[in-house]
Amino acid sequence: MSDVEPSIPADYPREWEADVVLRDGSVAHVRPIRPDDAERIHRFHAAQSEESIYLRFFAPIKRLSDRDVRRFTHVDYVERVALVATVGDDIIGIGRYDRLGGRDATSAEVAFNVADSFQGRGVGSVMLEHLAAIGAENGVAEFVADVLPQNRKMIQVFTEAGYDVSRNFDDGVISVRFEIEPNEKSQAVRLAREQRAESQSVRALLNPSSIAVVGVSRDGRSVGGRVLANLVEGGYRGTLHVVHPEAGTIEGLPTVPSISAIGEPVDLVVIAVPAPKVLDVVAECGGAGVRALLVVSAGFAESGPEGAERQAQLLALARRHGMRVVGPNSFGLINTREDTRLNASIAYEMPPAGHLGLFAQSGALGIAVLASAGRRGLGLSDFASAGNRIDVSGNDLMQYWIDDDDTHAVGLYLESVGNPRKFTRIARQLALRKPVVVVKSEVSAFGRPPGHRVRETRTPPRAFREMLRQSGVIRVGNVHQLFDVAQLVVNQPLPKGRRVAVVANSDALGALCGDAALSWKLDVTRGPVAVAADASEDAFRDALVAAFEDENVDSVVASFIPPLITGGRDVARTVAAVSAQYDKPCVTTFLGIDGVSDDLSASAPDGSTRIVPSYPMPEDGVRALAAATNYAEWRGRDRGEPVAPLGIDRKGVHEMVRSIMAESPEGRELTADETAQLLALAKISVWPSVPARSPKEAVDAAEELGFPVVVKSIAPQVRHQVASALRADLRSPLAVVEAYEALAERLEEYGPDQFVVQKMATPGIGCSVTSVEDPLFGPVVSFSVSGPPTDLLDDVGYRNPPLTTGDVSELVSSIKAWPLLDGSRGRGIDRAAIEDLVARVSVLADENPEIAHLELNPVSTHPGGLDVLGARITLAPASLRQDSGRRAMT
Repeated sequence: MSDVEPSIPADYPREWEADVVLRDGSVAHVRPIRPDDAERIHRFHAAQSEESIYLRFFAPIKRLSDRDVRRFTHVDYVERVALVATVGDDIIGIGRYDRLGGRDATSAEVAFNVADSFQGRGVGSVMLEHLAAIGAENGVAEFVADVLPQNRKMIQVFTEAGYDVSRNFDDGVISVRFEIEPNEKSQAVRLAREQRAESQSVRALLNPSSIAVVGVSRDGRSVGGRVLANLVEGGYRGTLHVVHPEAGTIEGLPTVPSISAIGEPVDLVVIAVPAPKVLDVVAECGGAGVRALLVVSAGFAESGPEGAERQAQLLALARRHGMRVVGPNSFGLINTREDTRLNASIAYEMPPAGHLGLFAQSGALGIAVLASAGRRGLGLSDFASAGNRIDVSGNDLMQYWIDDDDTHAVGLYLESVGNPRKFTRIARQLALRKPVVVVKSEVSAFGRPPGHRVRETRTPPRAFREMLRQSGVIRVGNVHQLFDVAQLVVNQPLPKGRRVAVVANSDALGALCGDAALSWKLDVTRGPVAVAADASEDAFRDALVAAFEDENVDSVVASFIPPLITGGRDVARTVAAVSAQYDKPCVTTFLGIDGVSDDLSASAPDGSTRIVPSYPMPEDGVRALAAATNYAEWRGRDRGEPVAPLGIDRKGVHEMVRSIMAESPEGRELTADETAQLLALAKISVWPSVPARSPKEAVDAAEELGFPVVVKSIAPQVRHQVASALRADLRSPLAVVEAYEALAERLEEYGPDQFVVQKMATPGIGCSVTSVEDPLFGPVVSFSVSGPPTDLLDDVGYRNPPLTTGDVSELVSSIKAWPLLDGSRGRGIDRAAIEDLVARVSVLADENPEIAHLELNPVSTHPGGLDVLGARITLAPASLRQDSGRRAMT
């Protein structure tokens, strides 16, 4: 885009604009084409090779006519849609579709053209992905294209996107045809491409071949000077440039007056100048082809409105030039690998190399996190501080760590989560491969750091906790606990079950360990075994070997006080040597014994070094062991398949929602008939109800429906209170009158005209299934038992779609009131029926962001199935979800 705001057509769809990460990790901007793009189109075409022009137009067109360019740039965004990908002010790719047969046609011809200099970077794939999503929104079902046989790259764009592509060769041209409705394969391809691209962009940040530091004072006593000194002292392996307008050398390195004076591309520029000068440096970096920026300067959104505006300009400028940004107000980046040795941070010491990847947002917490790792001798692979997190976030780092062999576990200190929907998806993928330990405050206004862009949320804190559990991450309360768990999962095998052996040399200490294990729901199946205080080293070894050899033991807790004969360090060496021979985890505590840490490592049979973590108190080690055990259970659990309930008329739902929103652009609550109609399209049947504003109307309704009936209040304030809001099993007109009058008197403050009459359903347990479109989380589905468990105890389970069959099953059984439903304290329910209902609601919520609120309550569940007795749906303008069906940066 240019510096001057262009003339935008009135129907220009701004919501289609997106920044995307390309295959090589660089950034491009995708937007709808505009009339003012004419000159850019001419420049783009003039720079193309003759071969590229021929493959696109089937003819050697040296210059596009003004008439053709006008036709290309003037579209209606419905029948004819065109997108451009830009870097700076240059177009690097063009994609378009034209409906075949008018505005209501469901087939469209699609075509692409990618700049020669950007071919092979995934531009065509991104354009197809965005055009397909837009086409689906506009009612297009199928793309067709004619491609020359020698245009193998374009054919690959279609065939490798995951769609079922049919091809036909005729008259020297290959005709391709495919439906653009996302399927499991196309979605998997999209997510895999996103992961590779974002991983590559982070790889360029953590493994730069060249770095320039801007903002170093002559005497080095500045933030920039601290970063430069750390790079030099840390032994950075790449090329290092120092930018200073006057000084000849700093830290023994020659300086250059500007970024552009370096004369060659730079992978990473560290910016440590005062905030008002940052934008000038960023603009120069963009012109010099810099790939990424690390902004350690403060004075942005955390400092007030002026800083917030400066921060927005920083992001826009960096995105325009295709650069990724860490910061501003970042503590820095660290990569301990021997081939990089990157300490681009203000930390005074490079942490030891290891296998824990760490991410923290603020600088102050970055200092605390690194200090804690250093005190424990826990080696790191990488460390990143996002600062105000305008671009690179924890999601990006997780994408990188998914396939990084040097990182065996990940620790995240999150002050805020800008895109929880994407976080859930990426964290689950990462947690299936390696442990992810998260420290996160509750989601509230108090937990939002200054400078962080975070949408408001209307969901309770428990919904976020459930989201983390659904993702498989290990949530802990503080940095201390993060490293307790990290020490275990980095250095020990995961537990294969909950069975624990306790070995100690004190009865009291053994009892303490056993009680701690039971409190964390671990099963003590051996011990506590107390070795005598005057036992020999062999006695300690025999007790430990017996514990590890026990087939009924999955983990060993070993705790000792100073022995009378054997030295404490000798016991530590024995623990390490024995533990290393078994594929079972071990945690230890040595009370009153100093200097044992260095003796807790030994060689395993595979040649690796196994370290036994030691904790100040047994409770710390047992808590960490319980967390690792829970994680191992989650990882070994069958997650099931993505839910795909049969019979949902997706097109019908979409058309009905679109029709209602066209009539009521601000949204509204649906009528009872509309609600029943919409749910019927999802194969959800709602029992009919007849409004009654007087006892006579109630009797008339009962006679119309047939006795026995129910009279109930539908006032929002009481709809969960089943016992006090209805009268059931009414078998005569007199019973209906008496019930109506009793309810009207009891619920007078809510209004006498809030009653309906329904046919009496099969007796069962009332439940509630709800979905809410949250501004931060997107769709959130909840399940609960109606009445006191929900109203008084807040006993509600939450999950974030899209759901798997395993997610649905866990949601239903996650509530504390589950024993009321599973048959242990009653007749039980038809679990398959309730899980099918939850799955249908989750699909409706996931695919229709206009459904702001959907509540099925009560849902009467019983052994023979279920009956949906009440339903409410509210539509609202669709919120812009941050993790939609097309790749886009936040």
